[in-house]
Amino acid sequence: MRGSAPAPIPAPGHRRARATAGALACAALLLPLLGAAPSQAQPSADRLQQAFADASAEYHVPQSVLLAVSYLQSRWDAHGGAPSVTGGYGPMHLTDARTALAGAPHHSEGTEDARGDSARPALHPRTGVPADSGLPARLKTLPRAAELTGIPAETLRTDEEANVVGGAALLAAAQQDLGEPLSADPGDWYGAVARFSGADDTATAAAYADDVYDVLRTGEERTTDAGQRVVLAARPGVAPDTAQLGETGLRTVSAAGTECPKSVSCEWIPAPYEEFGDGDYGNHDLGDRPASQRIRYIVIHDTEGAWDGVLNLVQDPTYVSWNYTLRSTDGHIAQHVKAKDVAWHAGNWYVNAKSIGLEHEGFLASPDAWYTEAMYRSSARLVRYLAAKYGIPLDRQHILGHDNVPGPTTSTVPGMHTDPGPYWDWRHYFALLGHPFRPTADEDGGLVTVLPDYAANQPVYTGCVTKGEPCAAHGSSEVRLYADHDENSALIKDVGLHKGADSTVDVNDVGSRVSTGQQYAVADRYGDWTAIWYLGQKAWFKNPRQNPAAVPASGPVVTPKDGLDSVPVYGRAYPEASAYPAGVPAQAVAPLPYTLPRGQRYVVGDEVPGEYYYAVTYTTDSHRVVAGQDLYYEIQFGHRVAFVRAADVRVVPTGS
Repeated sequence: MRGSAPAPIPAPGHRRARATAGALACAALLLPLLGAAPSQAQPSADRLQQAFADASAEYHVPQSVLLAVSYLQSRWDAHGGAPSVTGGYGPMHLTDARTALAGAPHHSEGTEDARGDSARPALHPRTGVPADSGLPARLKTLPRAAELTGIPAETLRTDEEANVVGGAALLAAAQQDLGEPLSADPGDWYGAVARFSGADDTATAAAYADDVYDVLRTGEERTTDAGQRVVLAARPGVAPDTAQLGETGLRTVSAAGTECPKSVSCEWIPAPYEEFGDGDYGNHDLGDRPASQRIRYIVIHDTEGAWDGVLNLVQDPTYVSWNYTLRSTDGHIAQHVKAKDVAWHAGNWYVNAKSIGLEHEGFLASPDAWYTEAMYRSSARLVRYLAAKYGIPLDRQHILGHDNVPGPTTSTVPGMHTDPGPYWDWRHYFALLGHPFRPTADEDGGLVTVLPDYAANQPVYTGCVTKGEPCAAHGSSEVRLYADHDENSALIKDVGLHKGADSTVDVNDVGSRVSTGQQYAVADRYGDWTAIWYLGQKAWFKNPRQNPAAVPASGPVVTPKDGLDSVPVYGRAYPEASAYPAGVPAQAVAPLPYTLPRGQRYVVGDEVPGEYYYAVTYTTDSHRVVAGQDLYYEIQFGHRVAFVRAADVRVVPTGS
């Protein structure tokens, strides 16, 4: 503890807190008396900035600290009062999980076998997540803020300015609990910021606080989803008192055994490799990657469940597995499966055997599934580290969503999962990865990279809460595709997903959608519309010059070899039958229900060998990596990637 005794923070029911919460309502009542129409009293674009200044003055929290904490929580967005994936509300991400998640639907967006290996019986699909018996403090900060400020919980959930007041009160209370003064020096608030994270261990709290101070040093400015312009001026010389971490009373967690960068908080919670009944075992396979086969992909998932329940599942030997889980509130990471081993997570054995799976705490669409900046940043650090370690390109052909993983066979296509869904911000994520999407060709380039403005791009989805009912309006990474250059025309069909029926705008229907960062060959243009080759069809999306949904790109594409009317498309790149040694049953090289027709072109993501990892027994003596002579090209074929045999196609540069 340093300095003199701290000044008391304002008591509950303080005039300023009550005024903030009721200001807009009072103004609305007074307008008719003043002769002004409500439309003349639209909130100014700097109202939120002023709210930070007022709350800072009221609770004696440096404005820069308040702004930086809020940025790391929500990037200052309010999300229309909708809760985050862990029940956090408003710019300060004040959590009220009991209210937010009570009765929230758990979506079953697919029936896939997570293992996706035809050589063994299917696993049961993911079921519901066990309910938490109690809520940790990190999931109920909003009720505490209501106690401190006297502002009703409902107002803290729905009013941006009140929400900022609640966050300031929590920071001030944390500072006083640590016996620290309400100092004007931002460097004196490191311990309070660490406590604000809600983390229960020093490593996670420190990683969170370090991120806040990185934001504070570099500064940020942006226009929020509510049209508010917020600026945090850079403070490059700020020096936080990191010794305060020792005063927080948090537990110490060891990172021993983990494969994580030092810039994140990580702990080892192993998935069990155990044998049980009738020679069955779980919940992953032992391997020797990358010595035995290359790791080519990182797959981004969301958990469709809360942290504690998900950790229970991954520790069940009869269940499935993944390599890492990331917590939403503070970005903490748990590793479960070593990179050398093969987790059962993507529903496609070829992809599983060559990938690392990251589960992010959250729900695809419950109710609009926004993720914290803390988790985005922690995930990006982990992915950068893994990509550098294993030589994985940082592009959307190798950093896949689960919704981009193809069904391995025709029968599996309809059941493939669709997470992390249309609300995952790929544009922001790749900026954090240090590989932002940009134009890479002239205006008339033969390819496009899908790149809508996330906040402004708000296509209508249905089925987030009730089947057929519209989801809340929300920014999206995805762009809808039509059969013609007209939004009243039919959506593009997906014959594998719908077997002849039309695609829909359901939040889990990926049949007529493209996602940020994906690349496609241009098939045609008409006014503000661009057509691409997609699932063997010409698919149109609106792409006006003044507000483009895609930017020009260049790169190699494949097209059928001369003399072929079409070529088959595959969901896995398996070797030819003659490559399998004795004792390893040959796996079918079975095409999907799509073809790549003559005259169409699809972007090449990678050239890969035909490969199969045979690992169907608990003991590893029979495990084999089978490599064939056949080569494949990974292509961006629809919303999901696919594979074509190199012998069937020719590769041409853009514009040839």
